[in-house]
Amino acid sequence: MQQLNFPTYQFRFKNSENKLHIFDVVRKKFVLLQPEEWVRQHVVHYLVEEKKFPLSLINVEKEIKVNGLNKRYDIVVFRPDGSIYIIVECKAPSVAIDQKTFDQIARYNSTVNAEYLMLTNGLRHVYCKMDYKLEKYIFLEEIPSYIR
Repeated sequence: MQQLNFPTYQFRFKNSENKLHIFDVVRKKFVLLQPEEWVRQHVVHYLVEEKKFPLSLINVEKEIKVNGLNKRYDIVVFRPDGSIYIIVECKAPSVAIDQKTFDQIARYNSTVNAEYLMLTNGLRHVYCKMDYKLEKYIFLEEIPSYIR
């Protein structure tokens, strides 16, 4: 797999039926290693190891309803009270981070109302804080670390 713009992490791999799988520490199982999954696993480790979010507050690949359609978010980080603190949209490294991909996370966020958004293809990361009062995005250099 391609080198990404994240620190180096230790992953567990297994080969099954001639296909490479990576262990997802959130779902606690091996999942097929595809380019988007490679990015997703880096983000999970980044959130836990660099930003110090407890694994128990992170959820991966769950279904949500967006404008009446079933969609799946990549990653959310919850606050201890159960509200969503960060929503993350992961794309394969070959997918450009552009207005179309940003619009996707914005649509998902219209349902979950996260405080922070992160959009990444593993090479380029976009972070923003929501200002719901002024109805605007505040773009950031990075997302904040976990504060108890």
